[in-house]
Amino acid sequence: MDIGHCGVEVGHCETDVVDHLTRLLIAARDGDRIALERFVAETQADVWRLCRYLGDLEYADDLAQETYERAIGSIHRFRADGAARGWLLTIARRTCADHARRATRRRRLDQAVLSNTTAGSLDGSVIDPDRSGRVDLGEVLAGLSDDRRSAFVLTQVLGLQYDEAAEVLDVPIGTVRSRVARARSDLVEMLREPDADGTVAL
Repeated sequence: MDIGHCGVEVGHCETDVVDHLTRLLIAARDGDRIALERFVAETQADVWRLCRYLGDLEYADDLAQETYERAIGSIHRFRADGAARGWLLTIARRTCADHARRATRRRRLDQAVLSNTTAGSLDGSVIDPDRSGRVDLGEVLAGLSDDRRSAFVLTQVLGLQYDEAAEVLDVPIGTVRSRVARARSDLVEMLREPDADGTVAL
């Protein structure tokens, strides 16, 4: 059995980023504080981007922090059966899913309050759209279903391979490919704009 450069026994020694992160996480699990700090520093960009697009921009920092709190709290259960990056992104995805459920409950409550408050009036019914013509990736991705958005962000934004995304999402690789393809199709439809004569052009 080889010894990783962090002084951790691993089944095989590779030089790619995934195995490097796995060695760091194993060392952190075994009590190496420096390894933990390095693991957080080297993964926080991916975690933040996942939280930004699966959660939302306003809460991305909080969701990333909650992800690491959950990860550190369960680090003793990491058995290195898979890559550390996938393990961490799985936690991030679940954190975002919990946030989305909480946000949905809040929106329903807010809508109920608004309905009661504005009943019989026109207050709160005016929408002021952004006419700048700019396309915000977060807003566009928000129009996708949760499953398609997760697959698209993992593979097309974070750059995971399809098999890595399948591990994070706990679905077959064919399902990931299908969701990404459908997400692309959905995005094309959402970005289509009507011409002056009412026809639609890309």
